[in-house]
Amino acid sequence: MMNWQEIFHNIKAQHDFSDMDAFLEDAYQNQTVYPDRGNIYQAFDLTPLDNVKVVILGQDPYHGPNQAHGLAFSVQPDAALPPSLRNIFKELETDIGCKRITPHLQDWAKEGVLLLNTVLTVEAHKAHSHKNIGWEVFTDEVIKSISQNLDDVVFILWGKPAQSKIKLIDTTKHHIITSVHPSPLSAYRGFFGSKPFSETNQYLISKGKTPINWCGGEESDK
Repeated sequence: MMNWQEIFHNIKAQHDFSDMDAFLEDAYQNQTVYPDRGNIYQAFDLTPLDNVKVVILGQDPYHGPNQAHGLAFSVQPDAALPPSLRNIFKELETDIGCKRITPHLQDWAKEGVLLLNTVLTVEAHKAHSHKNIGWEVFTDEVIKSISQNLDDVVFILWGKPAQSKIKLIDTTKHHIITSVHPSPLSAYRGFFGSKPFSETNQYLISKGKTPINWCGGEESDK
């Protein structure tokens, strides 16, 4: 089984990221960029390749202070609950009875949920400001590597940008869950009631895998 280090090495052998590296070097020196530099790859640090059971795909990090820490949709423990995450937690409670409070999703990552943004950095208060600097090339290759090296992974793709990545995934050996994005602009058009958490666990169980403990250490209504 390959590991992330080997996959990153292979990706960098195929693509030239020198322009992106120079851009980020300048940005971190002269602007406020999120997440902290040491947290850019935290999703991979917390979810080793051989532990990946689920991939939840986001877009770019939160761009406010004390929010982004390298996991898609997750914010730091003392941060307020962002609107999309609030809706994710509403659906989680409706779906399987978990009443989560903390906005920090580190426990999901340790359970085998790769919380992957397609762009891994952002300038403060400027959403999508690091779009097209090279991150998409990198994360597309990550998605393809997961598809090629693992079996029976659940890919949860919320919204059209995430769903555009289906073409990178071998759908004959992985399970795809899609719906509209959980943002307040779209959640009522099909995210609520989509039951992605129970569907994920049913699939994992059907493949002989341990289901995800979505509730973490918090109280559940069931």
